[in-house]
Amino acid sequence: MCTLDWTAAPEGWNWASQDEDGRWFWYRVKPLPSIGGGVWRAPSRAQVLAWEGQPNPDWVHTLRQRPE
Repeated sequence: MCTLDWTAAPEGWNWASQDEDGRWFWYRVKPLPSIGGGVWRAPSRAQVLAWEGQPNPDWVHTLRQRPE
């Protein structure tokens, strides 16, 4: 698990998670794991690509909330 740089997150985007393919996203709302697996879901205007990481079969355990 990498260390998140919350200073890189857009203002008010308080959630981050990694999809199984390795891509990390910032979220404006709390995302939910996809029923089909492998990805987190949120409305398209509430997610933005943060960076590309390595594929992660343990992706479902990556959801993080911005520290207070």
